[in-house]
Amino acid sequence: MVDDPSDDLEHDESYFDPPPRHARFDAGLLRESLRALPIRSALVLRASDSVTEAVRLMQREHRGCVVITEDGSDASPLLGIFTERDVLLRIVDRGKNPATLPLDAVMTADPEVLNLNGTIAHALNKMSVGGFRHVPVVDEQHHPVFVISVRDIVEFLVEAFPREVLTLSSDAAAQVPRGRYGA
Repeated sequence: MVDDPSDDLEHDESYFDPPPRHARFDAGLLRESLRALPIRSALVLRASDSVTEAVRLMQREHRGCVVITEDGSDASPLLGIFTERDVLLRIVDRGKNPATLPLDAVMTADPEVLNLNGTIAHALNKMSVGGFRHVPVVDEQHHPVFVISVRDIVEFLVEAFPREVLTLSSDAAAQVPRGRYGA
């Protein structure tokens, strides 16, 4: 049997068909509630707790930040946030002793927050404009409920588009230009 060259043409034409609907970005994902993200309760400490306590807790729980309230509970209003970046810029860079340093001396007081009823778009905007990797989410009384991280949003998008993200060849990944912090 001889192959018909028109068969090849039909297969080649399918290459130019638009991608299936599920392969296109769905802007509706951005309108999803923050509650659609993988949520873990916030790690909460007191303002008087030491930096060493905070770092040990962050290491043990594999988190990039803790939030600070007056009594160290999520039943009190949010006072501040302490992140990995604070360790580098406010402690190590300045030669301070983390064992004796209280969190309120190096935390970001009155941080930007998201409302519990916010959307993923709000989180992305706040993170992009402010350069934040973590943003606390608070309730109506300004009590910390959870913290949104860039990683949470990335995991959400990977789950929404698993085929598109997880089937990239290593060659395709190697061709992606690396930014300043992309190494």
